[in-house]
Amino acid sequence: MPQPTLLRAWLVRLSGAQAKQKLLAFASLIALMGIFTALKPDAFMTADNIIGILQSTTVIGVLAIASTFIIITSGIDLSVGVLMTFCAVMAGMFMVNLGLPLPLGVLAAIAVGALSGCTSGLAITKLKVPPFIATLGMMMLLKGLSLIITGARPIYFNDVDGFDQIALGSWIGDVFPLLPIPNGVLIMFLVAIVCAVVLNKTALGRYTFALGSNEEAVRLSGVNVDRWKIIIYTFSGGICGIAGLLIASRLNSAQPALGQGYELDAIAAVVIGGTSLSGGVGTILGTIIGAFIMSVLINGLRIMSVAQEWQMVLTGVIIILAVYTDNLRRNKK
Repeated sequence: MPQPTLLRAWLVRLSGAQAKQKLLAFASLIALMGIFTALKPDAFMTADNIIGILQSTTVIGVLAIASTFIIITSGIDLSVGVLMTFCAVMAGMFMVNLGLPLPLGVLAAIAVGALSGCTSGLAITKLKVPPFIATLGMMMLLKGLSLIITGARPIYFNDVDGFDQIALGSWIGDVFPLLPIPNGVLIMFLVAIVCAVVLNKTALGRYTFALGSNEEAVRLSGVNVDRWKIIIYTFSGGICGIAGLLIASRLNSAQPALGQGYELDAIAAVVIGGTSLSGGVGTILGTIIGAFIMSVLINGLRIMSVAQEWQMVLTGVIIILAVYTDNLRRNKK
C-alpha cells in the first residue's frame, strides 16, 4: 500500500494551485456573464434565461463530473455521451416495455451505466487496450445497440407517472414559488457534492489522483492498479446513467440517435475547469464551473444570433487555449 502521509502531502501541495485555477475559472464565468449582460441586457439577465442556462447545464455537468474521474487518472472516455443515451434507452425498455416501477427503472438504468463502465475498465486493464481505443470501441458498440434495441425509433415515457419530474419538476418551486429551480439542477449539484466527497475524502479519490500522478509508482507500492481502474470506470459509468435519466426526463423520451458529441462538451468543461489532461490534477467544483462557462457561452452566442458553426469554432478555440494554459502551468511547475 502507498504511504498515506505521502499521498496527503502531495494533495496539500496541489491544493494551492487548484484554488488559483478555480478562482480564475470563476472569474472567467463572471466576466463572461458581464459581457453578455452588457451586450444583451434585456435578453440575457432574465429569470427565464437564467433558468434555461441552469437547465442546459445539468446533462453536460453530470457527464463532465463522470469524465473528471477518468481524466484525473490520465485516461479518457469517449463513450460518455453515447453511454448516456444507452442508459436512457434501457430506462425506456425497463419502465415502458417491461413495466418496471419508476424507482426500479431508475436503479436499473444506473446499473447499466455502471456495467458498461466496468466493461471499458476491463478492456483497458485486462486486454491492455489504450483508453482512447477502448472507449471509442465502446462508443460505437453502444450506439449500435441503442439503434438495434429501439429499431431506431424513440421510446416515449408518456405512461410512466412522475418520470418527467426527474428533470423538469421543481421541489423547491413547490415550496418557494419565486425559486422555480428545476429538479435536474438539484440532482446535478447533489451528484457534484457526493462526487467531491468521494474524490477528496475516500480511498477511491486518493487512488484516482495517485494513478494520474504516477501509476507505475502506485503499482510498485503493491496496489492492485487494475482493480482500482475498473472501480473508477464503473463509478463513472454509473454517473453517466444519471445523465441518461436526466436527458430522457427532459425530453420525455429516449432518443437512440442522440448522444454523440456530448463527450466533447463534457471534456471541454473538465479541461476549462482546471483538470489536467496529463492526470493527477482536478476538482469537481472546477468542473462544474467549466460546465457553466460552456452553457453561458453557448447561450450568450445564441442570444446574439451567432451561427452554430461559429459557436463550434469558438468552443474549439477555447478548448485549445485551456489545454495550452494547462501545459504552461505544468511546465512552470
